[in-house]
Amino acid sequence: MKAVTDQFSPNLLPQPRSLKRRAGTFLLPQKNPLAAVHASRTPAAPAQPEGYTLSIDRQGVRLEFREAAGLRAATATLRQLLRQYGRRLPCLQIRDWPDFARRGVMLDISRGRVPKLETLLDLAEKLADFKINELQLYTEHTFAYQKYKSVWQSWGALTAKEIQTLAARCRELGIDLVPNQNSFGHLREFLTDPRLKKLAEIPTAYEAETKDFLRHPTTLAPNHPDTLPFLRELYDELLPNFSSQLFNIGGDEPWDLGKGQSKKLCATKGQSRVYLDFLKKIHGEVTTRGKTMMFWGDIILKHPALIRELPKNAIALNWGYEANHPFTKEAAQFAQAKIPFYVCPGTSTWQTLVGKHDNALANLRAAAHAGKKFGALGFLNTDWGDGGHPQPLAVSWPMFAAGAALAWNTNALDEKNLLAVLSRDVFEDPTSKMAQAGFQLGFAHQKFGVNAPNETPLGTVIAAPKPEDRELFCRNGLKWFDKVPQRKILDTLKEIEEQRKQLRRAKPKSKSGKILVIELDLAARMAAQSCKFMLWQQASAAGTTSEAKRRALRGVRELQKLDNDFNTYWPSRNKGKPIHSTPFLRWRIEDYSRSLRSAKILLRTGK
Repeated sequence: MKAVTDQFSPNLLPQPRSLKRRAGTFLLPQKNPLAAVHASRTPAAPAQPEGYTLSIDRQGVRLEFREAAGLRAATATLRQLLRQYGRRLPCLQIRDWPDFARRGVMLDISRGRVPKLETLLDLAEKLADFKINELQLYTEHTFAYQKYKSVWQSWGALTAKEIQTLAARCRELGIDLVPNQNSFGHLREFLTDPRLKKLAEIPTAYEAETKDFLRHPTTLAPNHPDTLPFLRELYDELLPNFSSQLFNIGGDEPWDLGKGQSKKLCATKGQSRVYLDFLKKIHGEVTTRGKTMMFWGDIILKHPALIRELPKNAIALNWGYEANHPFTKEAAQFAQAKIPFYVCPGTSTWQTLVGKHDNALANLRAAAHAGKKFGALGFLNTDWGDGGHPQPLAVSWPMFAAGAALAWNTNALDEKNLLAVLSRDVFEDPTSKMAQAGFQLGFAHQKFGVNAPNETPLGTVIAAPKPEDRELFCRNGLKWFDKVPQRKILDTLKEIEEQRKQLRRAKPKSKSGKILVIELDLAARMAAQSCKFMLWQQASAAGTTSEAKRRALRGVRELQKLDNDFNTYWPSRNKGKPIHSTPFLRWRIEDYSRSLRSAKILLRTGK
């Protein structure tokens, strides 16, 4: 075949390592098209488990591979070509293999949004086409443990049967569904159960170090005699539903450690030693059950002298979510200690509603480069739900796809190609309006001219907790109005409404695509309400009573409509009810209503 140099540019994600265009096309036969596709195991394929060669010439399509995973990767690429070109395929040759052996997505299912099985199956199908081969569902209390229905019933939970069904489909897709159960901190809902309160490191809420929120009991007391039996009970019910050889036990952010039951022990041995000793006990429980333990690496990184004492067959998960997170320094520490590790960046969707894509892209790239340089086993792209998880999957998809691209080919991520593939394969929207609008919404926050870790005003103003509750997530939301000029709020609101206008022009072809456009618009509407609430706050602070009243009246109407629309949408994608996801819509309605009641009282009294 003769090489050509035209503007041929197949939209493939991840982008192949090597793609050579050849002259001509090949037309797949209408009847029995698979007869023209020839797959063979051969040492001529790239010397990687997932390495493959895909060749198309006038005689047909050839897939060459060394292992089954290579055939699966080649087939994923071919499917994308078929979706772009139909039966008439361009002649070309691709040689390809990944930078990371494990390329994963972790979805939080514990902060208010528990996806339905159908949602998770759809997610797995789409991730597999982007060559993702690991999926984790971050779990605190939302697996349907038979003994603890009272803990999870108001949240919704995935049942054993649902996990088994999902795991079986993931295996067919070449995805390892890895069990994930936090086992040290982040267990607030469990520790409110009367049967388990005795296992809490501390019994009641206490003032955080920064004095601006309360910390609630979330951490198991490592020295309580019933703590390990409790974890054994969870593991014995959860793990048989998975075939994966890995198990993520969490272990991050045990904020309460050393403040209660283990205070004397930590004073004697040192808090870091108590942490490591308990981690080793959990490791023993995991290995006894035939699994390899994964754990979040944040605590051990604060005590680098202890890294070398970690079990050599445990896998550290090196997480960080800011653009400037020091992945290079931290990855080097694990590599030097010969501790296997993943790099774990994030999508920056939580506490942002519509994303913070500039931060996420930089964070994903930094993790990929550091992980590749220091030999990380895997790349796990995390999607958290802080503050009730109001942001839907539609908001996460651009960064899911970007992470998949970087995990396979660290040096190849083209935003134009990203949007084309999202339009074709995820949103299924031939107009491309959905992908373009969803992507641009993730940059709208820049118009505010402010920045803060793990949040944007678009996410935290509308979702700010009631001041008297002193909750952690979104706690800065009600303060932003005093830091952002009105003109910048108006510019941001204008940008959001422009992208909503683009969304209305989208024409998704599938049921899934139609749900995704609804999700994006709901997220954009909530983000717009953050702008409108700040404008009301500014009017109130300035004493412009008539403007404040007008904004409050409109705000109540719009939030009531938004709350109703969100509740109507909810069961199409999620289990349980949205009571834990968007209570803040009612809080903001009450804020507006309270101000209107006060204005009436003032009017009556003449004050």
